[in-house]
Amino acid sequence: MWDVLALAAIVFVLWKVFVAPRDLSAANAHPAPHAAYERLDGGTFRVTSERGHVLFLDFYASWCEPCRLELPLVEAWAKDHPAAAVVPVDVGEPRAVVAEFARAHELRGVAFDPSQSSQAWFAVQGFPTVVVVDPQGRVRAKWEGLNPAIGAAMSNAAQALGAR
Repeated sequence: MWDVLALAAIVFVLWKVFVAPRDLSAANAHPAPHAAYERLDGGTFRVTSERGHVLFLDFYASWCEPCRLELPLVEAWAKDHPAAAVVPVDVGEPRAVVAEFARAHELRGVAFDPSQSSQAWFAVQGFPTVVVVDPQGRVRAKWEGLNPAIGAAMSNAAQALGAR
């Protein structure tokens, strides 16, 4: 019995890390919502303003421990791949909390969603959640939960979707 459970757990992890992030099927694509979020550095981030680029929206919350592990991986990938747009989006927290967390974790380009509208617009049910939007403005993937290989998943998506 324990062997079967252990095998099932291993298969699930392998699927989550290596198979699910590669599913970027155009058949399942749908238009990204015309969402807009306030930026910490001023101004407004609009999903539609990133047309022509592969966009990764990294939804997180400061209290989320898996987010604290994944955010540095996403940020490191973003620094190495400037052709892709990577936007960390804090969900459900006030500006002061978002600003302190972003400063402590050296996050760049942070947007925030204090009203939690992303939960409806992008079906964000837990954290971290990365949503991939292709250059034509279609949602191509949504990856939920901690993925230690998030950089590889993002590289695959950027290459497959033609990051310019």
